[in-house]
Amino acid sequence: MTLNTLHRAVLLAAASGMIALPAMAAEQYPSKPIRFIVPYPPGGTTDLVARGIAGKLAEKYGQQVVIDNRGGASTIIGTDLMAKAAPDGYTFGLITQTTMSINPNVVPKLPYNTERDLAPITQVVYFPYVIAAHPSTPFSTMKEMIAQAKAKPGTITYGTPGTASTNHLGGAQLEQLIGAKLLHVPFKGAGPAITAALGGQVQTVITGAATVIPQAKAGKLKVIAFAAEKRHPNWPDIPSTGEAGLKGYEAGTWFGTVTRAGVAKPIISNLNQEIIAALNTTELKASLTGAGFDIRTQTPEEFGKYMAADRALIGKVIKVANITLD
Repeated sequence: MTLNTLHRAVLLAAASGMIALPAMAAEQYPSKPIRFIVPYPPGGTTDLVARGIAGKLAEKYGQQVVIDNRGGASTIIGTDLMAKAAPDGYTFGLITQTTMSINPNVVPKLPYNTERDLAPITQVVYFPYVIAAHPSTPFSTMKEMIAQAKAKPGTITYGTPGTASTNHLGGAQLEQLIGAKLLHVPFKGAGPAITAALGGQVQTVITGAATVIPQAKAGKLKVIAFAAEKRHPNWPDIPSTGEAGLKGYEAGTWFGTVTRAGVAKPIISNLNQEIIAALNTTELKASLTGAGFDIRTQTPEEFGKYMAADRALIGKVIKVANITLD
């Protein structure tokens, strides 16, 4: 064997090894506990989703899936841990629209790059919003609300959990679509915003459907419209904003799962398949839909494209509305 022939043989063997290693890793995956980072404090909607997924994955894999709550800094602390984890598939995390679409557009210097450092697995749920109002407001339909907003710009107040929240972005996009100014009133959380609407301190609130519909049934609020182009199958009696002519408008928030960039594709594919299977089990699906979530899943490639498009859309809304965290 000549030196060149030997060299080519060595290169071919190395190349074969490089191809085989990810497949082998996927076949053996997982062989130890998995860390599931949730960039929010314990409790709340993110924990409900994450712990439901973790429990089903643990049953399937025969390995612990350990929830690691790392709240703070608008999900940046926990997301930074995901972005800097070993790329071996044993750390993945729950991310939200705040993490992937809002923060890159309002935070000047993130300690990571959401596109470069994180690999998409799948979207998991969508949490739809409604526009609700205090019973004393002079409008009861979306068309009436739009008419008043145009007649008296800046007089309709809407409460949200804070500046640059997904709720605030829903309101800003609404303003841009109807061509009239609303008055944003930020609170420190969804609870205080809803309380303010119940007490009449703000006229309207943009928030989770499942959160306010019980209040509407009790006569304490009135639901103006579902913030989507079509009516929601779980609440078919509530008209949609699309019916008022707001085509393409959708206010809500989504959760998804990502891992560190560089994780072998067979492992990402495995996580994708098993997370989707978990979400579609009868028990978990019933739990999440009962809490007001829609199950939404995609391939890693589809989820990557979805996030890129959403980040661009949110960026435009933020720029036009001149939303900052200052």
